[in-house]
Amino acid sequence: MDALLSERGVVARPDGVRRWSFKNGDVDVGELREGGQVVATELRVPLSDRPDLMREAVEAAAALASEAGVRLVDPQLGRSLTGKDDAGVVEQYVRTARYAGEVAGVPEAMGAGSYALETEGSRGFQLSTRMVLIAIGIFVVLYLVVDTLVGQLGGR
Repeated sequence: MDALLSERGVVARPDGVRRWSFKNGDVDVGELREGGQVVATELRVPLSDRPDLMREAVEAAAALASEAGVRLVDPQLGRSLTGKDDAGVVEQYVRTARYAGEVAGVPEAMGAGSYALETEGSRGFQLSTRMVLIAIGIFVVLYLVVDTLVGQLGGR
């Protein structure tokens, strides 16, 4: 596998991670080990607003897997892939990238730039403020229910 990756221009960085450059960006190439044995080669596509990079990586990885005589598997989809399966992979990638940008706060992920602009004024409450207000509301309602029940039991 290493020889095939080298033919495709994969280079090792000083930190040991290998980088595969594509037209739309770079993908990190790593090894997945179990019990000290290499069981798979893993491609890590950064979460960003470039789904074309994912499409390009799937097509190249499918060609590489075919040439090496191994399977290309997407663990999120839980199935083997071919070069024509890029639509499902890209759809899952976009969902994950949007979630990372909007909920997990990964600034370079898809939708994060527009999300950051909205939270500064036009959006009103930020997510954390909204959660605090909801928690306070739940505690007030809970207090009133418990107070009413205690009042009925105590005969007030």
